Amino acid sequence: MENKEKILIVEDDASIARILSDHLRKEGFFVTWASTGKEGWEDFKSDQYQLVLIDLMLPEMDGFTLCKTIRLEHDTPIIIISAKTEVDSKISGLDLGADDYITKPFRLDELTARINAQLRRYRRYMNTEEQDVHEYYHGLKIDFKNEVVFLEGEPVQLTAKEIELLFVLAKNPFKTFSKSELYEHVWQQEDLVGNNTVTVHVKSLRTKLQDEAKTAKFIQTVWGVGYRFIGERKK
Repeated sequence: MENKEKILIVEDDASIARILSDHLRKEGFFVTWASTGKEGWEDFKSDQYQLVLIDLMLPEMDGFTLCKTIRLEHDTPIIIISAKTEVDSKISGLDLGADDYITKPFRLDELTARINAQLRRYRRYMNTEEQDVHEYYHGLKIDFKNEVVFLEGEPVQLTAKEIELLFVLAKNPFKTFSKSELYEHVWQQEDLVGNNTVTVHVKSLRTKLQDEAKTAKFIQTVWGVGYRFIGERKK
C-alpha cells in the first residue's frame, strides 16, 4: 500500500542518500534529498513533509542547528541518522527536538520500522491538532497556515521578515529568544557585533501591532537578553 507521506532526507553522503531514497521510494514514500543543512532548510520551507531524516555532520548548517531550526517552526517528526555514537550527541539531538536517533550503520528494515512508528504518532497528533488560527486578547488573531495577521478585525500589513519574527515568537510562547538567535533563525546568517536588524524589525512590528514596549501585550523585551511572546490566547 502506498504511504503517500513525504520524507525529506538531509545527508551529504551521496551514496547513503541514494540507498535511503531508493529504499523509501520502494516502501511507497515520496522522497526529497538535500545535501547540505541550508539546502535542507530551504526544501523544508518550500513543501510539506511528514518526516525528516537528518545527518549531523552537514556542510553549511550542521544537523543540530537544522533540527533546532525546524523544531521552532513545526512539529514534523525528526529522526537523526548519524555515525556519532557518543551519548552526548544523542542527548543533544533529542534535547533540540529530534524524536529519534539511529546510529550508522543500521538496517534498512529497522529504519523503516522507526519511521512508521513516528508517522503513526504524528497522524494521531494531526487528528487532534489545534486550529491553525489562534485568537488572543487585545484583538490579535494569527492565521499561521495562511500567514495572515489581524488586529481588531483588520489585516495587518507585515513584511516577510516581520511575519517570520512574529511567528517564531508566537509559536514558542513565553520562550525567551536572544537577538542573535532570532537573527540567525530568520535571516539564516551569523549575527555580527553591532547588528541592530532584529531591534529595528521588532520596533516596526510593535508599531503595527499597536504594542507599546513599556506596556507590552504581545512582544515583551527581556532586558539584556532579547524578546518573548506573551500574548494570552482566548479559549
